[in-house]
Amino acid sequence: MTWSEMHPLLTQACTDTLKMVGWSTAVTVAAGLPLGVLLVLTDRGGLLRNLAVNRALGFVVNLGRSLPFVILMIALLSFTRAVVGTTIGWQAAVVPLSVGAIPFFARLVETSLREVDGGLVEAVQSMGGSTWTVVRKVLLPESLPSLIAGATTTVVALIGYSAMAGVVGGGGLGDLALRYGYQRFETGFMWVIVAVLAVLVTLVQLAGDLAARTAARRGGRGPLPRLRLLRPAPPAAPTSP
Repeated sequence: MTWSEMHPLLTQACTDTLKMVGWSTAVTVAAGLPLGVLLVLTDRGGLLRNLAVNRALGFVVNLGRSLPFVILMIALLSFTRAVVGTTIGWQAAVVPLSVGAIPFFARLVETSLREVDGGLVEAVQSMGGSTWTVVRKVLLPESLPSLIAGATTTVVALIGYSAMAGVVGGGGLGDLALRYGYQRFETGFMWVIVAVLAVLVTLVQLAGDLAARTAARRGGRGPLPRLRLLRPAPPAAPTSP
């Protein structure tokens, strides 16, 4: 197969893969971040301690992580059809990709938040900060570099999952590898697809590492500026009669 024949196929497949990964990443972060925060807040010693809720959330997360992705795609066919109206194409692949990645990212969020110094949480509480204030002013800002690293790991995993989604009609580079590299024995084309995936993963990892380092440098001054915002204003000086 010549490059003129490969180019339009690779362009369309890369576009479909980027759409799959982009939309599933957005859904994963939107759902996985609050889920990870709840796992921390409802655990023993958490600000919203509730062991029943914590165990229920933990069970759901562990169940989602225990299912191999190929089995998960097949099990969610009816749900996927109900959500997007089809089980073929990159739109359909977004559903199992998101469902499979949300528990994975939630555990990474939980691990990142547990690394935050508990003394900072106590300081905000002593200043009258609410649970939402603790999350917004301490937990998320202090764990931001680790959260970015976790999101990068999740995106890299989603790229691999998206290749598997091509096996069941999800489109993208995985579908191209199956149809041309496997079924038509185009070995050279297969290696081109492997190289494209390697470059894509490398670019995502480099961008994630850069963003994490930038967030770490910006947070290097410590939490004191944020905590000062929570201090009550000093009482006004008494006026002379």
